[in-house]
Amino acid sequence: MDYRDTPEEAAFRADARAWFAEHTSADWTHVEDEQEQTRLRRQWHQNLYKAGYAGMAWPVEYGGLGLNAVYSAILAEEAVSTQAPQLPPYIGYMGAAIQAYGTEEQKRHFLPTMLSGEIAWCQGFSEPEAGSDIASLRTRAVLEGDEWVVNGQKMWTSGAHEADWCFLLVRTEPDLPKHKGITCLLTEMDRPGIEVRKIYLSNGIPETSEVFFDNVRIPASQMLGQRGDGWPIAMTTVSFERGPIEVGAVQRYEIVLEKIEHAAAQRGLLGDPRIRSELALAYAKGQALRLASLEELSARVSGVAAGEAGSLCKLLWSESEQALQSLSLDVLGMDAWTGVEAEKMAEYFSARAVSVYGGTAQIQKNIVAQRILGMPR
Repeated sequence: MDYRDTPEEAAFRADARAWFAEHTSADWTHVEDEQEQTRLRRQWHQNLYKAGYAGMAWPVEYGGLGLNAVYSAILAEEAVSTQAPQLPPYIGYMGAAIQAYGTEEQKRHFLPTMLSGEIAWCQGFSEPEAGSDIASLRTRAVLEGDEWVVNGQKMWTSGAHEADWCFLLVRTEPDLPKHKGITCLLTEMDRPGIEVRKIYLSNGIPETSEVFFDNVRIPASQMLGQRGDGWPIAMTTVSFERGPIEVGAVQRYEIVLEKIEHAAAQRGLLGDPRIRSELALAYAKGQALRLASLEELSARVSGVAAGEAGSLCKLLWSESEQALQSLSLDVLGMDAWTGVEAEKMAEYFSARAVSVYGGTAQIQKNIVAQRILGMPR
């Protein structure tokens, strides 16, 4: 299996690298005002779209370029290499779900504006009593005439405070087994009865929110798929969400590992057996992540639908990222708490969440064991 760029891919990579170098602002990450951050992110999204770098693997009729997923992966790598912001990740997984389950009218209505950056989305899956166990969700929707009436709460909804629409899972058949009574609705975030409360993380940024639904009325025409299709829609969504290569996670990992090795050399730690062992282990984990991600990407390009292999990549991603950040603290010592390296603590804490979002590590291990290795429950 040859993972090197073809001549066409190499030319695309060079063009993307040059475009990022020309258009990326060196200080875009230092803006503190939240409204200005939102404006800059949307502007950047729109700039990427105008340059032809959004939805390259999407069908042309919905605003894409009809290319294969390799080009999206290359773009993510080059964005990380030039420290540029990327496209919102929801484009990859929510867009895939709408393409798979939406009516033609829904596809033509929602996909182009999602791709262009005109409309921002959030994902209403997790709840206080239903995190990785999505099937246990309790947010209810009752059909009254041609509207769904929704009541309940969502938790850890990334980007909800600046989203225009929500990709929402609700329970519509409470008497059916938990996996079968779920439906997916698409709703505007400014509908009466929706309240968003920001959650500030350890880095001081409100990346996620609580969302409350109090008798929210949503048109029945905004149901995605059929009534009761929520579980397969959710599985389609998370199978794409768990792919690290298309968000630049592998490239970011390699860059950070190189910086840690350089810091260890500066501090005279390369002769320390413990540090050398941790560096070697981090390198091995990174290579396992890279190769597994490339194999999944190759399968995607060959027409194999995203599936259980995404769980393996997600598991490797979380384990390698957490090992990397632990190594960083061991190398930097107290400098990770004070001085110029103080932001490393925020990165360490952020890495703890990698094994939770998109499905916990325990969930991924069960999927790998049962569906890939064929082990009993």
